[in-house]
Amino acid sequence: MDFDEVIARLADRLKAPLPGPSAQALLAPQPRRQWPEGFNSAGIRDAAGLLLVFPVNHRPHIVLTLRADTLERHGGQVSLPGGVVEPGETFDEAALREAHEEVGLPIAEARVLGLLTPLDIPISGFRLHPVVATMDRRPELKAADGEVAAILEVAINDLLDQRQVVTTERERDGHRIVVPALRAGRFEIWGATAMVLAEFLALLDWNPQLS
Repeated sequence: MDFDEVIARLADRLKAPLPGPSAQALLAPQPRRQWPEGFNSAGIRDAAGLLLVFPVNHRPHIVLTLRADTLERHGGQVSLPGGVVEPGETFDEAALREAHEEVGLPIAEARVLGLLTPLDIPISGFRLHPVVATMDRRPELKAADGEVAAILEVAINDLLDQRQVVTTERERDGHRIVVPALRAGRFEIWGATAMVLAEFLALLDWNPQLS
């Protein structure tokens, strides 16, 4: 699919009921981490992440970041640009602001298409609100020192290729867990970011046959 076709599909399908948790679950670690017993949901903090779609030679791409190893949360992982929603901000505003702070996104040129289904992340206490936006050109980006180790420009058509879905095993709290992931070049996208991308790709008719 070319850039214009992807944007048209996303704009249309973001107005309809979303695939939601069933799509997110396709790339969820198993067993899935839950909120601790007795957890008070009032303590959940809202965060927003940006899925920016832009063209490179008419092919649609998204921006992801490789988080610095030194970060306390999710260091060394591939992530959406994003962070905590500040008081008085909408999810759209927070996602764009964080993308500007993390990768220098020129937010005045970005156009929000809609929001995906919120995703709870018990390990960090956040409820992530993914925001889908687009730009008509490839942005000039710069990684924030100390926070972003690298900026990844990932072709959507590559992510739609079922051969990019892999399954790995990782250790959590002394137990082995099965972790589906998406390959992006030499990187693997897993956890919350992969779950968000699973719903995003489902809007583009991605339906992998996982073993």
